[in-house]
Amino acid sequence: MRVALVTGGGSGIGRSAALELNKIDFTVYVVGRREEELIKTSSLATNNNHEIIPIKTDITIGSQVIALFDKIKSDHGRIDLLFNNAGMGAPRVPIEDLKEEDWRKTVDVNLTGSFLCSQQAIKLMKNQSPKGGRIVNNGSVSAHSPRPDTIAYTATKHAVNGLTKSIALDGRNFNISCSQLDIGNADTAIGSRFKSGVPQANGEVMVEPVFEAEDCGKAVAYIASLPEGTNILNMTIMATNMPFVGRG
Repeated sequence: MRVALVTGGGSGIGRSAALELNKIDFTVYVVGRREEELIKTSSLATNNNHEIIPIKTDITIGSQVIALFDKIKSDHGRIDLLFNNAGMGAPRVPIEDLKEEDWRKTVDVNLTGSFLCSQQAIKLMKNQSPKGGRIVNNGSVSAHSPRPDTIAYTATKHAVNGLTKSIALDGRNFNISCSQLDIGNADTAIGSRFKSGVPQANGEVMVEPVFEAEDCGKAVAYIASLPEGTNILNMTIMATNMPFVGRG
């Protein structure tokens, strides 16, 4: 049995990833703050041989993350895949107007939460038999080039890039691989603003193309299906015609 954990599994990319992993015979734990949405994800599972298990968890609180991994270890004795998907953006305001509270919330969810989950996953992966596993971080095209007035989101996604590379390096001797999926303009509740117009680097506001969030889930499932000796360090998945290449 292969076991996966998807954070932010109650909607959008997280839900899509959980369903796609379930299709390829993973038992999937989905976590987040909205229990009713996690239960809905679980109800959409199509593989009768493997469950999607909803657990309400705040990944920014270390004690809750430890309790989550203790349960996974108790239930199955191992974890094969962690998808650090949970994330949020801060209000789009000039740098000088961004509240400290909004900065800290964004860092807590996008960076600290991913670190805490990775830390516990690595601890289990190192000691399980057979040892090893795979971690996939939800990055962003903003990990490479920012949008205007998004300093908190952009800074955290650049930091996730460092998290990915550090895990890939430090996990090498333990058969732990780490990938980063940099996503651009997925059609989710958060990404719906692209269809009504978003600010560009030149000051204009422009409607941008989007793509189906299900394709992100399929990308995660593809990475999860790779043999132990193969890893995709970075993958960019984006709307074909979005203005990313050459942005700014």
